[in-house]
Amino acid sequence: MGKKFGFTFSWKRALGISAAKARLSRKIGIPLTKSGRQRMAGRALGWGLAGLVLALLLLRLSAGAAAALGLLRF
Repeated sequence: MGKKFGFTFSWKRALGISAAKARLSRKIGIPLTKSGRQRMAGRALGWGLAGLVLALLLLRLSAGAAAALGLLRF
């Protein structure tokens, strides 16, 4: 293949395909590349896990507060 010295030619960029895909991706809000979709799914999973932990923590705290006030009878 040989060495590349800072300049490469891309026929997709020359024809505007890369820019069109980027515009479409931003418009629909879904990445069109495999790595972009994986990054988006990982971010959603991370926030979902954080939300679950936060919900369980709040549930535990609210049950503890209710028990301390005598609102719950075990």
